[in-house]
Amino acid sequence: MPTPDPITIVHVPLGERAYDILIGADLLDRAGAILGERFPGRRFGIVTDSNVAEKQLPRLLASLQTAGLDNTTVVVPAGEASKSYGQLETVVEALLAAKLERGDMILALGGGVIGDLAGFAASVVRRGMDFVQIPTTLLAQVDSSVGGKTGINSPHGKNLIGAFHQPKLVLADLSTLNTLPARQFASGYAETVKYGLIDDADFFNWLEAHQAEIFDGGPARGEAVARACQAKTRFVLADEKETGVRALLNLGHTFGHALEKATGYSDRLLHGEGVAVGMVMAHEFSAKLELASSQDTTRIKRHLQKAGLPTTLQDIPGALPSTDELMTAIGQDKKVSRGALTFILTRGIGRSFVEKNVDAALVRSFLDAQRA
Repeated sequence: MPTPDPITIVHVPLGERAYDILIGADLLDRAGAILGERFPGRRFGIVTDSNVAEKQLPRLLASLQTAGLDNTTVVVPAGEASKSYGQLETVVEALLAAKLERGDMILALGGGVIGDLAGFAASVVRRGMDFVQIPTTLLAQVDSSVGGKTGINSPHGKNLIGAFHQPKLVLADLSTLNTLPARQFASGYAETVKYGLIDDADFFNWLEAHQAEIFDGGPARGEAVARACQAKTRFVLADEKETGVRALLNLGHTFGHALEKATGYSDRLLHGEGVAVGMVMAHEFSAKLELASSQDTTRIKRHLQKAGLPTTLQDIPGALPSTDELMTAIGQDKKVSRGALTFILTRGIGRSFVEKNVDAALVRSFLDAQRA
C-alpha cells in the first residue's frame, strides 16, 4: 500500500477552543478516518453548493461511508448570492429536519461562501453546533476557513450579518485546487498576496520568486497555503474579535467590498478580484497621501497582473459604479465607527496600518480620479 502524502499541521491555540488546520493532498479521501478518530459518535451534516456537490462531494461521502459515519447533505446554489437570509433558512431548516442534535457536527464543504454560510448556520442551530471547515478553494484555504468569522450578506453590504464561531478542525485538501478554474485560483491568490503586503515583505518577495510554481501545483503551493494559515492564525490570536490589529486583514477590502456591492455580488467581480483591485487602490491612496512610494504600487500591480487579476476599476467588465455608489457602500463598511471612515493604509510593502477618521472628501476625490 502506498504511503499517504504527508500532512502539514498549523495549530490555532485558542485555549479550550483550540483547533488544527490540516494541509495536504487527498484529505477528502482520508476525512472519514480523521473525523471518526477526532470526533467519535457524531452524526454529520454536510453543507455544500451545486458545483462542489458534483466535483468533490462524492469523495467525502465515500470516505464517511468507509468509516461508518452517519451523514446528511444540504446543497445550495453556487455563488455569492447564497450568502443570504433565504439560503440560511434553507440550511437551518434542513439540518433541523435531519434531526441533527447539538452534539453532532456540521461540515462546510466548499469555498468561502459555503464556509461563511454553514459556519453561521452552525452558530445558531440549536444555539450553537460544532463545525468543521473543509475548504475547496484557494481563497477559503488561505483565509476564510481560518479564524471563525461567519456570516451572510445584506442589501446594505457584505458580511454585515454574522457571528464569530470557531471551527473544531480545518481540512485543507490541496488536491481540490486542481479542479479550480484559473480565475477562481487567481482570486484566492490575491488573498495569499495580502499577507505579504500587510506585514511580511519577505513573504511577498518569496511569492514573487515562486508564483509560477504555486500556479503550476508544485511544492510551493502547499507551502504558500501553510504560510498564509500561519499568518492568519497570528492575527486571530492577537485579536480574535477584530477590535484592533486583526482589522489589518481587511487590507484592500474596504474598496473591494464596495466594488462587489456595486457589481451586485455577481460573477462580474469575484471576491479575490475585488480585493486585488482594492489592495492596489489602498496603496495608490496611501501614495496620494504621501505615506508610501508609488514604486511599491507599480510592483504590486505588476505581480497581481501576472497572476491574471484585475488591478484597476477599468479592468472590471460592465459600467463603472459611480463615486456616490462607492461612497455609500464604503459608509456601510464594518470598520466604520460612529460614521467615521476607517481604512487600512500602508507605508510600503509589508507596512500596513489602521487609519481611523479618514477624510471622506479625500476618498471621494481619489475615487473620482480612479474613475477618470
